[in-house]
Amino acid sequence: MSSIVVGVDTETTGLEYADGHRIFEIALCARDLVTGATIKDISLRFNPKREISAKAYEITGVKLSDLVAEPLFESKAASIATILNNATAIVAHNGLGFDKPFIEHELSLCGLSLRQDLVWFDTMLHGLWATQDGKRPTLRELAFALGYEYDEEKAHGALYDTQLMMDCFFTARKKYGFFQLPD
Repeated sequence: MSSIVVGVDTETTGLEYADGHRIFEIALCARDLVTGATIKDISLRFNPKREISAKAYEITGVKLSDLVAEPLFESKAASIATILNNATAIVAHNGLGFDKPFIEHELSLCGLSLRQDLVWFDTMLHGLWATQDGKRPTLRELAFALGYEYDEEKAHGALYDTQLMMDCFFTARKKYGFFQLPD
């Protein structure tokens, strides 16, 4: 049986789930950990049942009226938890500081949780090598460091960001030996 790594990105109504902000888009990109081959990519949108902050709108271009016909997160929560909990590892850009806490909060609202032993690779926190000054790289900087174009038109869409991040993850892993599983 091959190992599966799942890349994840969320788009949210604001920066803090503690302020009642919610996930309105999530992308999950499953890859074979050894070969990097695509297993399945999915992108889901949800009605967050609250306004999207001005800052989130500025970044994503999505407003609540774009999402009112979408299902609630609760309708897909069990499937999302299953996909993540069956992974060997999860990859997210700013995942430990943003995506993981948001996902854990949303799942907890549905009575679900993530495995505590899941390995998380955060391409922002673990990608300091990608910038000259060792600062936390943006996804654009990470992509540039690894020879990928960053498409401003597609940026900040969960699926585009996740697919690009996974390309970067596998290039850094194969070419430079980064992002190896702990023994």
